[in-house]
Amino acid sequence: MTVMPADLSGIDVRAEIERLRKERNAVILAHYYQKPELQDLADFVGDSLELSRKAAETDAEVIAFCGVKFMADTAKILSPDKIVVLPDLDAGCSLEDSCPPAKFKAFREAHPDHIALTYINCSTEVKALSDVIVTSSSAETILQQIPRDQKIIFGPDRHLGGYLSRKFDREMLLWPGVCIVHEAFSETELLKLRAQHPNAPIAAHPECPPHIVDHADYVGSTSGILQYAKTMPGDTLIVATEPHIIHQMQLAIPDKTFIGAPGADGNCNCNICPYMALNNLEKLYLALRDLSPRVEIEEGLRLAAKKSLDRMLEMASGTIGQGDLGAR
Repeated sequence: MTVMPADLSGIDVRAEIERLRKERNAVILAHYYQKPELQDLADFVGDSLELSRKAAETDAEVIAFCGVKFMADTAKILSPDKIVVLPDLDAGCSLEDSCPPAKFKAFREAHPDHIALTYINCSTEVKALSDVIVTSSSAETILQQIPRDQKIIFGPDRHLGGYLSRKFDREMLLWPGVCIVHEAFSETELLKLRAQHPNAPIAAHPECPPHIVDHADYVGSTSGILQYAKTMPGDTLIVATEPHIIHQMQLAIPDKTFIGAPGADGNCNCNICPYMALNNLEKLYLALRDLSPRVEIEEGLRLAAKKSLDRMLEMASGTIGQGDLGAR
């Protein structure tokens, strides 16, 4: 975790970030789930892999990734010659935590006739143990290229895997991980909200459990939900994913209304990702100033993990960030 100095009150943090961005030749990335103030100063805002690919295409020497650890790791996998910093190294992911590499390796060895389609929300070590990485926007395209007689392990998100299994009638062995953010949505509260807005469609991320996804008019990645918001009929949308995406919706379509799907407490506060929330402007400033915390990956491990990412890009490059899960 980044150690905060006792007092930054005399520093214009935003001005210093701008100075350091130029001085360090840095590109700043912010995931859709970051606080609005981080989104607003980023060079690119988007989904995790989409951001890493954009950063790799720049001539920047430093990548400051306002997101979580596995996202910064992915940026390093794709840009090994760039310095990659994460404002707070404690910004983790419940899906990554749910899938320890040693246990995943043992699970694979117990099912040698299965290939592993693995959601990008996992560690570098698990990526290295996988055959093909998928994102929520590329998963369908990739799954449809796998022969129906090929047995599949899908992890670590059992809800995304279950959604794909039901939609395509494909039996898969599902790793039992979940996203704590999407798991927190309440079906009862969602139905109450829909009753208040009967003409408003519901857009849901496939990391949500079935009792939420089954009520959705659109299911897709975060980028896909944003695109749906731009093209949907009507002027109100209920959004079942981390609520900070609504900032980008309001910027893009200010004349529409976006309502975060409620959690069990009747609001969306419990659906704010606690890991994403660890990053802030002050920590970003320190990361650029000190070039720390820095993400480092051993080269053999990086190359092993890159193989599964490259396979995904070969199979579904055009879908990254496009939200191809589409309407149910």
